[in-house]
Amino acid sequence: MPLFSGKVAAGFPSPADNYIEKTLDLNELLVQRPAATFFVRAEGESMLGAGIHPNDILVVDRSLEPVTGKIIICALNGELTVKRLKSERDVIVLGAENPAYPDIVVQDGMDMVIWGVVTNVIHSV
Repeated sequence: MPLFSGKVAAGFPSPADNYIEKTLDLNELLVQRPAATFFVRAEGESMLGAGIHPNDILVVDRSLEPVTGKIIICALNGELTVKRLKSERDVIVLGAENPAYPDIVVQDGMDMVIWGVVTNVIHSV
């Protein structure tokens, strides 16, 4: 895909540089570790505050360490979910980014497997 040089003004219009700087490969832009990366489509509205909307495509890197504060994909009791990883007094919390949805406190007996860290969101307008 062509990548035009210059930037697009989000406020007042500005003169455009009307030439192609180079071509843009979205894999090169969004995928740093191809062997460890997968894509998944978001469902639901619990992560709206993080800019993740229903039907967005999430770019997920399995090789990144899932540290507190990162948005992760995990299987919780066999169901995939996307949440912000939190830790409160040695307890793992899967945080929603929408006040209409409660955080999930991971308790003993729950089966949780972290699949990867979300690195990018592809969002249609």
